[in-house]
Amino acid sequence: MLFEMLQGEVTRGGWNDEHVKKSLDLCLSCKACKSECPANVDMATYKAEFLAHFYESRWRPLRAYAFGMVDKWLRLASIAPGLANFANRAPVLSHLMRHVLALAPERKMPSLAPQSFQRWARRNGVPGVDDPAQGAAPSAPAAHGEVILWADTFNNYLHPETSRAALQVLQAAGVHVRVPRQHLCCGRPLYDFGMLDEAKDYLINILETLREPIDAGVPIVVLEPSCASVFRDELCNLLPGHSRAARLRDQVFLLSEFLEHHAPGFEPPRLSRKVLLHGHCHHKALMKMNDEESLLRKMGVELHSLDSGCCGMAGPFGFEKEKYAVSQAIGERMLLPAVRQTLSETLIVSDGFSCREQILQSTGRQALHLAEVLRLAAATEHSVPEPSASPSF
Repeated sequence: MLFEMLQGEVTRGGWNDEHVKKSLDLCLSCKACKSECPANVDMATYKAEFLAHFYESRWRPLRAYAFGMVDKWLRLASIAPGLANFANRAPVLSHLMRHVLALAPERKMPSLAPQSFQRWARRNGVPGVDDPAQGAAPSAPAAHGEVILWADTFNNYLHPETSRAALQVLQAAGVHVRVPRQHLCCGRPLYDFGMLDEAKDYLINILETLREPIDAGVPIVVLEPSCASVFRDELCNLLPGHSRAARLRDQVFLLSEFLEHHAPGFEPPRLSRKVLLHGHCHHKALMKMNDEESLLRKMGVELHSLDSGCCGMAGPFGFEKEKYAVSQAIGERMLLPAVRQTLSETLIVSDGFSCREQILQSTGRQALHLAEVLRLAAATEHSVPEPSASPSF
């Protein structure tokens, strides 16, 4: 359809063609085509570009602003998370929201945590990016054992326990961890609705806010694979030739990547458990699962890594009323039956927020992030205290 649109022979509506729009609606933006298709066709980028043009002359649906700018809404709601959760659960308000945003009635909206990770970190003395380092110059390079733990939207406002687990793991690996004080977001949800100008502004803000540690070569550990994919892929696509963007791209690591290749002497704690591993689409497409699998095997787990494709949630895709059936059908192809068939003591591991949400809402099983598994293993080996402001070198 895109080829026909560019040819202008059969499909003549150009960027405004409803047929092209309809054909792209079922694209999951999973990026699998970028690595698995022999032609390396990047449909996720094509879709975002098309939608950016398509909506130049028309209003986007309300859910584009609800989901695309979810970081802003969660930041606002985190001021009074109890009130926000009450409104989310109240039948009348919940029904109204689902009707206005055309959401699937079967879906449950995630609840906010009582306290965001950034707020917890600040109250517990975890150093901020701009705070003077103890015994080292500000923005010390990787050789000085310093990293920035990226506080992504979902693991900051919805699942701060994942970020706290990652903080503890990194401290145990002997690195000095800093957490950004400011509200920063990679803008991943914006791409699903073609909000590319807004996404570019988000990225420029990150480059400006973190300019000193980026220029100093400080590694940035990211927990959410979709965020890492923005820094690895979309960042330099939107800002070609930007030297700091190129540096940031090369300094971003998933937790497994950092521990495997940039934490000398790190020995993961042992864990005698069975693990069912599901990889996030962007993780598999751009960064591969080798480091994650290697780290889990070093822990001594009995690992079964699923070749399960997309979980079906795919960000806002699985929440949309008209796509719910497709979302579930994708999940039911392999992932969800495999989860249901596992024993209760088997750990379900998936780093993607959407993946864990699909598993929870469809099977009732709580999947864990790799950071939580590492923390669980450490707690099993010996008593582990809560993360502190100062790492143990």
